Amino acid sequence: MNGNGLPIPDERLPYDPDASVEDRDVLDLLGPAVQEWWIREFGEYVPENDGFFTPPQRGAIPKIHEGTNTLVCAPTGSGKTLASFTAIINELFRRDRERADGLENSVYCLYVSPLKSLANDIHRNLELPLSGIESIIAERGDDVGEIRHAIRHGDTTSHERQKMLEETPHILNTTPETLAILLNSPKFREKLRTVEYVVVDEIHSIAGGKRGTHLSVSLERLQSLSNGELTRIGCSATIDPLERVGEFLVGQETPRGEPREFDVVDARFARDFDLRLECPTDDLINTPRDLVQERFYRRLHELIDEHTNTLVFTNTRSGAERVLHELRERFGAYDESNSGCHHGSLSKAVRQGIEGKLKDGELDVVTTSTSLELGIDMPHVDLVVQVGSPKSVAALLQRVGRAGHRVGQTVTGRVIALDRDELVECAVMLKRAEDGFVDSVSIPANAHDVAAQHVYGMAIAEIRPEREVRAILRRAYPYRNYDDERFECLFRYLTAEYAGLEDRNVYAKIWRDENDPPDGEHHYEEFPVGERLIGKRGRLARVIYMTNIGTIPDSFTCNVHTRSGDEWVGQLDEDYLDTLKKGDVFVLGGDHFEYRYRRGSKVYVDRTSARPTVPSWYSERLPLSSDLGREILAFQRELLAHYETGDSARVRAWLRDFPLDDNSVRALARLFDHQLRYAGPKTVSTDRRLAIEVERDRDEYERHYYVHSNYGRKLNDGLSRLLAYRCAQEATANVRVAVADNGFVLSMPLNRKVDVVGILEDLDPDGVRDTLRSALSGTDLLQRYFRINATRSLMILKRYKGYEKSASQQQVSSEMLLGFAEGLEDFAVIEETYREILEDKLTVEEIVELVAAIDAGEVGVERRLLDSPSPRAFGLATLSASDVVLAEDESAALQSFHDRVLAEIGDGSIAGVRTED
Repeated sequence: MNGNGLPIPDERLPYDPDASVEDRDVLDLLGPAVQEWWIREFGEYVPENDGFFTPPQRGAIPKIHEGTNTLVCAPTGSGKTLASFTAIINELFRRDRERADGLENSVYCLYVSPLKSLANDIHRNLELPLSGIESIIAERGDDVGEIRHAIRHGDTTSHERQKMLEETPHILNTTPETLAILLNSPKFREKLRTVEYVVVDEIHSIAGGKRGTHLSVSLERLQSLSNGELTRIGCSATIDPLERVGEFLVGQETPRGEPREFDVVDARFARDFDLRLECPTDDLINTPRDLVQERFYRRLHELIDEHTNTLVFTNTRSGAERVLHELRERFGAYDESNSGCHHGSLSKAVRQGIEGKLKDGELDVVTTSTSLELGIDMPHVDLVVQVGSPKSVAALLQRVGRAGHRVGQTVTGRVIALDRDELVECAVMLKRAEDGFVDSVSIPANAHDVAAQHVYGMAIAEIRPEREVRAILRRAYPYRNYDDERFECLFRYLTAEYAGLEDRNVYAKIWRDENDPPDGEHHYEEFPVGERLIGKRGRLARVIYMTNIGTIPDSFTCNVHTRSGDEWVGQLDEDYLDTLKKGDVFVLGGDHFEYRYRRGSKVYVDRTSARPTVPSWYSERLPLSSDLGREILAFQRELLAHYETGDSARVRAWLRDFPLDDNSVRALARLFDHQLRYAGPKTVSTDRRLAIEVERDRDEYERHYYVHSNYGRKLNDGLSRLLAYRCAQEATANVRVAVADNGFVLSMPLNRKVDVVGILEDLDPDGVRDTLRSALSGTDLLQRYFRINATRSLMILKRYKGYEKSASQQQVSSEMLLGFAEGLEDFAVIEETYREILEDKLTVEEIVELVAAIDAGEVGVERRLLDSPSPRAFGLATLSASDVVLAEDESAALQSFHDRVLAEIGDGSIAGVRTED
C-alpha cells in the first residue's frame, strides 16, 4: 500500500493514483478490498472521464457514502447504478467486518426498478462486485463475509418467498407493486425495519405516471416503518427539472412542510453525442414514395454495415416489424441469425432471446418501438437510428443513449425523417438537444385512486391514528397539497357513507371512529381516549388488497359490429377507442366505418364512404411534448425573421448551423418558402401567434378549420374538444375533430358557419376546466377512465375469492355503476376520473395558460380563408390518409394539394389567400 492507503500500481493495476486527485479522494472512501476490486475492473485511465471514475460515479459515491439523499442524473451507460451500489456495498462490507456476528438477517438496501427485466439484469452492477470483492477478501486470508441479495417480484415462487424469510437478503431488488405488497406482509414487513438505503432506478420512467405516485407513498410508509432515516438514491436518464424530480424522490420533511434535503449529481451531458438528422430527399412531395423508401432502406443498410451493432427505433410496433421485413427482403445480408425485432407484443421467450443476443453482440441490427428504451445492458451497440420523430428531446436522448453503452464511447445517433411535419420536429429537437434543452416532466397530483389503495393498506397493516395516515400520505410529494376536503371525500368513499353503494356490492373498506373510554365497546389502550382511529373492514381485506393493488390498467380488444345486421367486421384495441368520438371515421380491413357507440366490449359502427378522420396508428405513437412544441413555435418565429431579411437563401444558411444533412436543409427551406409565398407569414403559428386557416371543401360539402396549435397532441386533444363543444352549441350541428401533434381540424357542414376565432377569443380562462368537464360527460373516454379508476380504487375487484374479472367484464361492471356514481356528491372515484382525464391526459392547466395568453393579447389569433390547404396544413388535411393501407391515397392527396399551391405561386401571385367568405 502507498502512503494514501491505495494499492501500489502494478501491471495488473494500470491506474496511476497521481493522475487524478478527485479519483484518489473517491477511492479513499472505500475499504481496501472494494478499492482493489474497483481498480482491477476499471483501473484503465479514460481521458473522456478525466480519470477512471465516470462523472456520475465521481459525484455520487461520496454523497451516498455520507448518507445524503441523492438524485443521479446521467445518460445510459455512464455507470450511475453501479455508483449507487458501490457506496452501499462498501458500507455493508465494513459493518460485516466490524460486527462479530456479521449483518442482521434483514434487509438493509432496497433496489426498486420499474421493470422486472431491470430487476433481473443486475449481474454487472451487483453480482460481479459482490463476488469480486469476496474473492479479494479470501485472497487476503481474511474472513469472507456474506452480503446476500435476491429478487422479489410478482413471479417469485412461494418457496423462494419462504426462503427469504429464513435467509433474508441484505439487498433486495423489487418492483413498485411488490414493495407495496411487502409493506402489508405481516412477517416480511418486519424485515424492512432495518432498511437504510433505497435505490430507485430509472426514476424518469415512472415519475410522470401513477406508478411513481404509488411508489412515492410506499416510500413514506417504509420511512414510517423504518428504525432510522432512509437514504434515498434516484438514478435517472436525462430529465428536467431536476429539482422537481429530486423533491419527488425524497418527499416532505413534515406534512405540508419543506422537502427533505437532497443533492443532485447532474451529469446529463457527461457523454459526447454525435447526432444528425437525415432525409432521403430534398423534396418529400414530388419524389415518388417508392423512391423515398428505396433511398431510406439503402441508407439504413449502409449505416448498419458501417457499425458493429445497430438499434433501430420506430414509433409503432408495426413499424418495427415492417422495417425488419423490408431489410430482409431488400438485402441478402439479413436473416434470423443476425437480425431481430423486439416489442411488447412479442412473447417473453422471443424478447429474452433477442436481449441475450444483443448483450452478446451477435445481432447486426434489431428493430424496436419503445421496449428497449430501458433495461438490459447492450455494450456492443454503437449506433442508434431513430425513424421519425421520438416526440421529445428526453426520449431522443434516452434512445440514442443506448449506443456507446461503454464508458468513454461517443453516443452516435441518426434520425431519419420521412415526412415534412416530422422534419420540422426533428430539426428543432436535435438543435435543442445540442443546446442542452430537456423537456420537463409533469407529476400527477392528489390522485384519489392511489390514495385509496394506500389508506386501505395502512388500515389493514394495523389500527392507527387517522392523523398518522394523513401525515404519511402528505409527506409523499404528489400529496403535499392533499387538503382536508380531499381527505373527507376519500374517507366517505372508503367508509361507504353513500346510500346505495352496498346495494351495488361496493362495501366499506375501512372503519373510522374515535377511541372509546376504557369501559367502552371499542377501546384500544395504546391510544388516547378520543383519538380518531382507522382500521380495516372485512375478514378478506388483506387478500383483497394483496391481489388487487397496482396502477397499470388492464386493457382489451373490442369486437366491432355493424348496427345494421350486427355483422362482425373485426377488432379494435381499447387504446385506439380512446381517440374515437361519435361520427369519427376509421379504416378496418380496408373498409371505412363511422363510429357510433360502444356497449361493454362491443363497438357499433356504420359503413361509410367518407374519408377517415383518425389513422390506425394514432393511439400507439407517443404525443409530442408540449415543451418541444413551444420550442418549434419559437423556431418558426426565428425562421420568419430570417426569411424577411433574405428569403430562402438566408433561411438555408441559418439552418446549416443545425445538425442536419443538406437534403433536410433544402426540404425545410422549400416547405416554408412555399408556405409564405402561398398563404403569407400570418398563417405560420409562432410562440406569439395562433394561426387558423379555413377551407371550404365543396366535394365533401364541409368547412374545415385547420388550427395550427403546435403544442402537442395532449393539449390539442383538450383544446379541440373544448372548441368543438362550443361550436356544436353555436352551429347546432355535429362537429368532427381530427387531432395531431401540430394542430387539429374542426369540420362541420358547409351551411353551418361559426366564428371559431371569436369563440376562442371569448373563452374565459376561469371557465375552461368546467366547460371541458361538461364536454367529457357521456363520452366513451369517461366510461373507460371510470373503469380504470374504479378498479384502481378497489370499487371493482379484478380478483375475488379465486375468480378473475377480465378488463371487458370490468368495463361492463363500470358502465352499470357510472350513472349511479355520477349522481353522488363529491364521489372520490368520479372526481379522480375527471381529474385524470383533465389534468394528465388533456393537460387542462396548459390550455388555461394558452387561453389566458390569448385573453391578455400575448398570443394573437389570425384567420385566413384559403382555396386549398397551405403546405403546413397538408399533414392535418391528410391526417386520415396516413394509414398504411391508404399510402397511395395520401400521396395523391399531397400531390394534389401541392400542385394547387404551385399553381398559385408559380407567377409570384398569392391569389389563394382570401379575407372574406
